[in-house]
Order: sequence, then C-alpha cells, then structure tokens
Amino acid sequence: MSEKNIDPNDGNPEQRIKILRILFILIFLAYGVRLFSMQILSGDLYRSRAQDISRRTTVLPAQRGEIYDRNFDQPLALNANSFAVSITPAEVKRARMPELINDVAKILKISADEIEAKIPPQYYQLYQPVEIALNVPYPDIAALAERRDSLPGVSWTSKPLRNYADLRSLSHILGYVGDITRDELTLLYNRGYQQGDMIGKAGIERQYDELLRGREGRETRTVDVRGRRIASQENSIHVPPEIGKNLVLTIDRKIQMLAEQALGERIGAVVVMRPSNGEILAMVSYPWYDPDIFTIGNRNEYQIVANDPNKPFINRAIQSAYPPASTFKIVMTTGILAENAFPPDQYIRCQGKISYGNREWNCHIRTGHGRLNLHQGLAQSCNVFYWTVGRDHLGVERIISYAKDYGFGKIAGIDIPGEIAGFVPDPQWKERRFHERWLGGDTMNMSTGQGYTMVTPLQMANMVSMVVNDGKIYSPHILKEVRDPVSGAVEQSVQPVVLHSSDIDPSVFEIVRRDMRGVVSEGTAQFPLNIRTVQIAGKTGTGEVGLQDRWHSWFAAYAPYNTGKPEDKVVVSIIVEAVNKWEWWAPYASAIIFQGIFAGQTYQEAVAALGLQYIMPIEGYRE
Repeated sequence: MSEKNIDPNDGNPEQRIKILRILFILIFLAYGVRLFSMQILSGDLYRSRAQDISRRTTVLPAQRGEIYDRNFDQPLALNANSFAVSITPAEVKRARMPELINDVAKILKISADEIEAKIPPQYYQLYQPVEIALNVPYPDIAALAERRDSLPGVSWTSKPLRNYADLRSLSHILGYVGDITRDELTLLYNRGYQQGDMIGKAGIERQYDELLRGREGRETRTVDVRGRRIASQENSIHVPPEIGKNLVLTIDRKIQMLAEQALGERIGAVVVMRPSNGEILAMVSYPWYDPDIFTIGNRNEYQIVANDPNKPFINRAIQSAYPPASTFKIVMTTGILAENAFPPDQYIRCQGKISYGNREWNCHIRTGHGRLNLHQGLAQSCNVFYWTVGRDHLGVERIISYAKDYGFGKIAGIDIPGEIAGFVPDPQWKERRFHERWLGGDTMNMSTGQGYTMVTPLQMANMVSMVVNDGKIYSPHILKEVRDPVSGAVEQSVQPVVLHSSDIDPSVFEIVRRDMRGVVSEGTAQFPLNIRTVQIAGKTGTGEVGLQDRWHSWFAAYAPYNTGKPEDKVVVSIIVEAVNKWEWWAPYASAIIFQGIFAGQTYQEAVAALGLQYIMPIEGYRE
C-alpha cells in the first residue's frame, strides 16, 4: 500500500486491536468473578432461594380436642371428616379469575359473590391458598377433580369439621366454632392464628380455644414450573399436626338433662352448683340453639334463630339480670343480724299494708301476717317486716354494703365469656341518673329486692353458696380437667379458688341457714318443697314487672340442710321469667331437681315420687 493512501488520523490499528482485546478480557474476568461469587461463595444462598421458589407448603389442619362431661365417657363435641376447597390467587391469571370463580361457584353450588368476598383484588398476588368453602360433599370434590386442568389454583384438603351431639341446653355452655374473621386475625395473628383457621366463637369453645385447637402441621413438597409434584422428595419436609387437648367439664350430663326438663319450655335459667368448690353441675338457659347451624352453613336457619324475639343466643344464667325480689331478704337478714340493727326476737305487726310517701304499700297477704319476728318474717316473706326494718333500722348504705359483700354488682369470673355484673344502685347513682335524691321509698323497694337492683341467676347461686360456706364464695367454673388426647392422662386439674371471703361472723350464717330452712318447713315454700328424700333450705321470690298477671318466679336453695359435709351440698338457683304463663314454677322445678339428684332419679321418676304426675312437660316439649 502506498504511503500516500495512509490516513495519519487513523493511528495505529494494532493498538486499537490490543485495547479491544484487553477490554474483552476484562469483561470475561468480571463475569468469571461474578459467576465464582454466585456459584461458589454464595452458592448455598442461591440454592436455598431456588429450592424455596420450587417448593409448595400445604397446611395440615389439626383436629380440635374433644369435650366431655365430668364422667369422661361420651364426647359432647367431637370431629368429623370433611373437605375444604381453596384457591391460590397468584396461580391464576388476573383476567382469568372472574371466569374461574364462576366455574367453581357452579360446581360447589354457592354464590360467586361469596367467593369474591373472600378473594378481593388485593389478594390476587397471594401465593397462600385462601379457603372459599368448608364441608364440601365428596361428589363436588369429584367434580372439581374431573376439571382440574381447567381450574388452575384450585385445591382441596381434608379438614375436620366440628360435630356436636344433641346438645340442647348444653349449647350455651359449649358454644360453637367458625371461620376466623379479619378483626379476630388482627388481634390473634401474633399468637399463631392464620387466615382460614377455625376458632371458638362462644362458650367453652372460645374460652379454651388455644387448648382445643392443637397445632397445625406442614407438608412442604418440591414442584416444577407448572406446580406439578416432583417424584424425588429428598428435600421434602413433613411436620405432622398435633391434636388439641381434651377437656373434661364439671357438668354432669344427667343433672343437666334433669334441670332442662324441670324448667321445660319456659323462658328462664337454672344453675346447679357445688358450693364447696364452685363446680357448675348444670347450667340451663331456655330457649337454646343448635350449634350445628354454624357449621353446616345454613344461613336461613341462622337467620331464623338470630331474629327470634326470645333471643336464644343469650345465656340467661350469666347474661340476663333480674330484680332479685324476695330472695334479697337473705341479704337483709344477714345485715340485720350482723349489725344488730333489729332484735331478731322482737315482733312487728303486719296488717297487710303500710302507708308511706302518700301511698299504700301492700304486702302479698292482703289481710296481713300478724305479729312476726325475724325468723317468721323470712319464712313468710313478709314485705311489711322488711320494709320497716330496712327503712327505719338498717338503712340504705348498710343494705348496699351487704349486697356487694354477697357479690351483687360484680362479675363472678366464670370461665365462659359474656358474664354481666348486674347492678346495685346507690343514692349517688340515682342523683346522677335521674337528678333526684334517694327517698325512703327507694330503700323500702330495695329491702324487698325490687326497684333498681339487678342480679343474675349465677350471682343468686353464689349468694346461697356464701351462706352455706360461712362467708366464702368459690370461683364458679365449668372446666374440671385437661387431658392428653392420646393417652387420656390428666395433664391439669382445676383447683378451687376462693373468690371472696367475708368477715361476717359464722354464727350469723348459721342463723340465716336455720331461717332459710324455715321457709321450706313452715313458710312460703312448704307445699312445693315437701320432699322426704332430702331436707332443703331456700328462699322464694316473686319479681314484679308492672303487669297484673305476670311475675318473675325465683327460687334459690341448697340441700341437704342437715349434713356437716360441705362436699355433699348442692345449690340450685332458678328464674322463670314473667313472659311465661304465671304458675309460680321455680319452687316446683327446684323440688324435681333436688329429688332427682339425691334420689338418683330421672325427671319422670322424680315427678312420680313427688306425686306431681299432673305436672307434665309443656305441649311440644321433646324428651
């Protein structure tokens, strides 16, 4: 080539080639260093990430523990196998999701709106399965399996379903379970709860959910890019689920049925308790509900129960409060004796009425009781006696003090949710609430359990227990034992806990017990409680509700009266609401319960033994 044709601006071509060669070498070195770092230095990290991406984790639901009565022979709540269907949103193309939801809804025979509510658009990137249906029958699962290739992201698993025996009145005690809500998940997420979990919603199921629910298992498997399971499972992980604990209750199924039948189809409540340790032997609230309406997904049945004006979901034993009526005279008698407010042997003449505050106050015996001392005043439930002593001798402040000493106006802390405290009024409350001062008539009303005072049937049982125990009240409880679900061994036993200990002299309670026995042996409860099997001591009560022919019917009692063994005694508290046809039923129901317990008889046998064959279950009552 002629030197004339060489461009001096081109420089040295060999130099440019050399620079390019060096540049390529540097690039290859950089890639080599990077690959060395990824494969050798950080190989374990990236291999772990790759394995995580290619793995799918399935939750293995744990069976809830079973629930038994105190005899531990037959479960009241157990588990039945069922199928749950889920959708993993991230495995479905966004545009395909509406069509998929409609297809699945048709197969499962549920509303597409119901599925959409569980999988909102913000869940579409979620790789976690979202449960959309529970208790799916096998034919529907088979239909899903037949179309599996056209239903991406749809899966199903066996999920134990809560199955209840014919609980009837036990429904308020056991409660029910349901899907965890978003609000519940927000509160409980840090305690191991997750979306799709079944959680206790009421009663024992809710109170002891963490014991009953067990621990979920996990199965982690390796899949290909299409989500198909790879045969080699060297890296698979299987953590089996742990069954929840079995719970044994203090409830005696036979006594529960006896109390249920004795109350009948009357709106009200019954509490049967051991005063020596606080064990609840029976707790009945009518009307009750069937907890299976929450597990079978029958919305129509649920709406019927929810709209029932008699409110079956309310446990009236702990969630309804009533004027204590004449049962409050036990509190009055205690205060009179403890304060020496009025000599117990001094007489007051009852002429059937008393004038005060521009009105006449009528006793329940319009012709009057005549001359009465304290013992006779309680036995005959004379209002004039207690109006006079309460207003003129004991006084409102001391009445309030003794009412609170008996536990009125405070929750007892029973181990099922929803207990209310009732109410004990005072002059300051009335001033704030009505802008009126407390009058002597208010004290008179309070002295006979009327007016603003409100108590629950459980508090009434505690009141009698305090009399029986010389001033002690034990925490009422329904859980007796926690047992291992496999071996049945007792892991935990509930021990008696003193809820309250009064400083009232025990001699006062001895006199109160004697006077309560007088109510049955010579007073207002003499006829209905005429039982030879066992001696009973108690107090009747008739609560006014402003109607001419309807009253609340109370009876609070214990038996045996004549035993020195506290563990043998049983307390019964019964309220029959005024909405029922008036028949003064509470004392008769108590008689049947005491007869059945201490004679070991069924309802029918107890009725026959008491000569009450004419008192049969209300028409329509299912035995």
